[in-house]
Amino acid sequence: MSTKNVKRGFDPDDVKIFSNESIEELKIAQEEIQWLLDRGYKIKQIIEFTGNHYLLSARARTALQRTTSSTADYEKRRSTMLPFGCAKDGCLNIDGFNLIITLEVAMSGSPILLGKDGVFRDLAGLRGTYRLIDKTDTALNLIGKTLQELHVPIVKFYLDSPVSNSGRLKSKILECSGQWGMPVEVELIPNVDAVLAGKERIVTGDSIILDECKSWFNLSRKIIKDHIQDAWMIDLG
Repeated sequence: MSTKNVKRGFDPDDVKIFSNESIEELKIAQEEIQWLLDRGYKIKQIIEFTGNHYLLSARARTALQRTTSSTADYEKRRSTMLPFGCAKDGCLNIDGFNLIITLEVAMSGSPILLGKDGVFRDLAGLRGTYRLIDKTDTALNLIGKTLQELHVPIVKFYLDSPVSNSGRLKSKILECSGQWGMPVEVELIPNVDAVLAGKERIVTGDSIILDECKSWFNLSRKIIKDHIQDAWMIDLG
């Protein structure tokens, strides 16, 4: 399968959408969105109202929706996030597409967004389709290197089976992980969110899973901070 050079999550308008001036406006909008979320308003209506008020593009609205939650949600995520010193104590359950795509976006020079919960999120948008690109192997190698550094004893990746090329990604993960020195499993399941929401020791940036899981590691942030120093990081926190 072709792995030609691809800029995952790239949009030519991002330079304007995420200029320094625009980011300041987005931070103000984010404060207003959080204020409304804290008072029980629904995110969909809030984004529409706030986006219209500030005349925000669809992509800017998506950025705000993916990086903004209520104060209660932030506090819960902080309370369930595990320190990396605990990584050696058991299996890590990894939301495969979520972690790999975020790293691919970071290596592509496309924007990754840092929310108030300290989690990086991207704007690539899976929408049921995925294909391996030239950065997939590197992303997996960085994951393996970090897992080794953290002395993780066993890892399980979960991939959404309905997503195109999920089987190819499973094969690629198993191929690359042969050098990691630890048992690695990859499971294809219909709905990763539903399964991981009830587990502990999760690796994901998905807000729905973070709000429901028992415990989690902020692994994507560690990998990006340690190994992708030229990533385009936009701090909305």
